[in-house]
Amino acid sequence: MTRHNTSRFFLSGILIIVFFIPDIIWSQEKETLKILDDSAIEDVKVGLVLSGGGAKGLAHIGALKIIEDAGVRIDYIGGTSMGAIIGGLYASGYRAAELDSIFRTVDFDVFIQDQLPRNAKTFYEREDSEKYAITLPFDKFKIGLPKGLSKGQNFYNQFSRFTAHVSEIRDFNNLSIPFFCMTTNIETGEQILLDKGYLPEAVAASGALPSVFNPIELDGVLMTDGGVVNNYPIKEIKEKGAEIVIGIDVQDSLMSKDQLTSVTNIMRQINNFRTYEAMKNKVSETDLYIKPSITDFSVISFDQADKIIANGEKATFANYDKLKAIAMRQKSQPKRSPIPENSENIVVNNLVISGNERYTRAYIKGKLKLKTPRVTTYKKLNEGINNLSATGNFDRVTHRLFDKKEGKELVLNVKESENKMLLRFALHYDDLYQTAALINVTKKSLLFDNDILSVDVALGDNIRYNLDYYIDKGFYWSTGLKAHYTNFRKAIDFNFIGRFGEIPDLGINTIDVDYTDYNMQVYAETLLRQTFSVGLGAEYKRLSIISETFGEDENQIPRTVFDDSDYWSAFGYIKLDTYDNKYFPKRGFLFEGDIHTYLFSSDFTESFDEFSITKAQLGFATPLYKNLSMNISLEAGTKIGNTSLSSLDFLIGGFGAKTINNFIPFYGYDFFGITGQSFAKALILVDYEIFKKNHINAAANFANIGNKLFSTGRWFENPEFSGYALGYGLDTFAGPVQVKYSYSPELDESNWFFSVGFWF
Repeated sequence: MTRHNTSRFFLSGILIIVFFIPDIIWSQEKETLKILDDSAIEDVKVGLVLSGGGAKGLAHIGALKIIEDAGVRIDYIGGTSMGAIIGGLYASGYRAAELDSIFRTVDFDVFIQDQLPRNAKTFYEREDSEKYAITLPFDKFKIGLPKGLSKGQNFYNQFSRFTAHVSEIRDFNNLSIPFFCMTTNIETGEQILLDKGYLPEAVAASGALPSVFNPIELDGVLMTDGGVVNNYPIKEIKEKGAEIVIGIDVQDSLMSKDQLTSVTNIMRQINNFRTYEAMKNKVSETDLYIKPSITDFSVISFDQADKIIANGEKATFANYDKLKAIAMRQKSQPKRSPIPENSENIVVNNLVISGNERYTRAYIKGKLKLKTPRVTTYKKLNEGINNLSATGNFDRVTHRLFDKKEGKELVLNVKESENKMLLRFALHYDDLYQTAALINVTKKSLLFDNDILSVDVALGDNIRYNLDYYIDKGFYWSTGLKAHYTNFRKAIDFNFIGRFGEIPDLGINTIDVDYTDYNMQVYAETLLRQTFSVGLGAEYKRLSIISETFGEDENQIPRTVFDDSDYWSAFGYIKLDTYDNKYFPKRGFLFEGDIHTYLFSSDFTESFDEFSITKAQLGFATPLYKNLSMNISLEAGTKIGNTSLSSLDFLIGGFGAKTINNFIPFYGYDFFGITGQSFAKALILVDYEIFKKNHINAAANFANIGNKLFSTGRWFENPEFSGYALGYGLDTFAGPVQVKYSYSPELDESNWFFSVGFWF
């Protein structure tokens, strides 16, 4: 190589270094910057798994509070049962604090037991629900068991209202956070993942806890709680795209031998075997596993919501640093728009009904109280749905609202109950009728699709029976037939028989009276509102009042007959009852007005002339402070016309919620302690719910009683009779348990009154 060539080669090398090396260096720098930049913009997708666990699932709310505070963006939510309920609401846009507010105010007893509001029921339906403790299917005279304690109607209604802002969304991936829930095909035992459809229906199917809620049928598949097969869907959420999984586990752990001391715990243990084994692998697959302390709670510990939520917060806060580290690996922070405020008013332009076969469209519309087009509210719509469910003729009533050009279309689907025959039971004790066991057989659709035949037989110290036949036409004129038989024996004040004429001085204080009343009514009534009814009818009554304490009949049998007559009358009535509870009302109004005109009689006493009896009661209940409430009642009645017949005078005294004829309860006096042809009474009662369903109360009542009280103006004078009472009451599923101590200053005597169970 010549010197010249060497110089050229050297120069070329310099040029290569000058022109190409910077590009190589710059390329390496760019690659380094790219790696650094990629690390800086790493955006991992986070999935949240929420297990089922009944009330223990409230811990999810506490966990969500801390997750939000740490700034973690949730990209997917998968839940089962209670996890599906809370996850579904969170995915629809609610924040953790909003969920906290919702679940602290919910009455879970109402949800679980499907206690429809009292004002959702007609008077006939109320009487049914406030009489029987146990109801069983009895089709073809075979005793069955219900599918669950509850149809879940209250839950469905409320969840639909909470998620009204996403009611049009059918693909759950389009929710604020993509969501799915797990349920179980109860026929095959296979799991089903629900990520499409109508959110309230999907969540209801996932949370249909066996034996508590009836199974849910969707698209022809009968579904129950997803926790039966997959209570922690971690595999499914990863398949959705989650790169990091946060899991909140509120499932039970296995109990020790010392804890397995009851049938309930043993059954829970057996049920938990499968889920416990399945969780062994699922825990290791969870990137951040959180297990709140829930061992002190059960699936129905909803009354301890505060503690459960707090335990969820505590367990999640222990992982706060890990949550912050996850948030640092996400490009964007969670942005959750506020839930839009839906107008309470809605315009329903069209109603579509499906699923009905036996019950007509007119019957269903009558119960809904909905004529289209109509401006209504969500509250009134839910009231209408409750009215329909309260009939007991439908296992399930579901509804959806679809936006149309000029309003909304309400699509209503009903599942008619397969049970047309029911067997029902109740127990009762009170001081007048004594001990009774009630057996009832109810047959629906006997002659018509919307009729009901109900037969009660009360066996015990005093045999009684009721027969009711009712053709329910909703807000049109309904018709009915009633036949009641009542009998009791009671030792009463000797002065009572003075109402029946001259009596000998026998030197005794009390007599035993055998009182028998047979009553048959044919009537028609119409509901102006669900709580307001007007009716009229005709009545036949046979009344027998006999004492074996003194006297002799024509057969020389020791007894005295005070009345043994047949009476025929016409009657009319008005009822308004908005009380929230029959026995312990905290709010509402009550008005009952009744007039009977007695037209004919077999006239055993030979003293009958046509007469009328009218009476009315006005009540008002209102809360005073928290669990303290007051009930004020005004009541009056009078006989118009014949004053010589005493059999149907007002008999005042005693305690009770189910009376016949003209029996009027009055504290301070025993049953039939005061009699008269007219009366005016005032009662004030203050009730304090010391614990849930436990009541203490104090009452004072005052009355004027006489034969011509209103024509003389004596009804407005200072009260001649008074009485005071202190009581305790426990509201149970079988009816109230009540104890009353009463005192009358006029008599300077006291009485104890007891009652157990629904009055019938």
